[in-house]
Amino acid sequence: MAEILIVYYSRFGSTARMAETAATGVEAVTGATARVRTVPPVSPTSEATSPAVPSQGPPYAEIEDLSECHGLIIGSPTRFANMAAPLKYFLDTTTSLWLNGALAGKPAACFTATGSLHGGQETTLLTIMLPLLHHGMYLVGLPYTEPDLATTTSGGTPYGASHVAGSDSANPETDEEQRLTRALGRRVAVLARDLEHAEHSRG
Repeated sequence: MAEILIVYYSRFGSTARMAETAATGVEAVTGATARVRTVPPVSPTSEATSPAVPSQGPPYAEIEDLSECHGLIIGSPTRFANMAAPLKYFLDTTTSLWLNGALAGKPAACFTATGSLHGGQETTLLTIMLPLLHHGMYLVGLPYTEPDLATTTSGGTPYGASHVAGSDSANPETDEEQRLTRALGRRVAVLARDLEHAEHSRG
């Protein structure tokens, strides 16, 4: 089985819901399974620590989750057109994986949610991609062969899935957003599965 790790940070629930939608896309692919993980918030008080296990939702991601996965989907809300600090902090701890090339040659994709339609979705996706490129991962986007990409009036970009959550994060995912997020999950899962099969065939 190709295991796809879905890592996200979510403060008000929108990005968490997208992670679950992406997981349904992964699970729709024969030979693939999803492992959903979140990351803890960060605090300006250096002594503050989060509990080892979240009070609800999936467990916190660990370095081992990354090294064990065959593909990665990573999601963050937008903070001034950039990824949120908790996700950046988590990625900053992956130097050991970079040193041994643990993620090189694995597919990866990104998703985000914003409060407004022009809230920096595409730049946020690009900022998430940069450390993944340094890890040598294969970036997976959404091609215009996905019809919703050309017709959506809400979220959805060629760089990855996105959602317009509204200023109060109350907007549900539109049908187009859901289909595009599931499509992103499927695309990563299919590529990870096929790469894994090819690796075993060579072995």
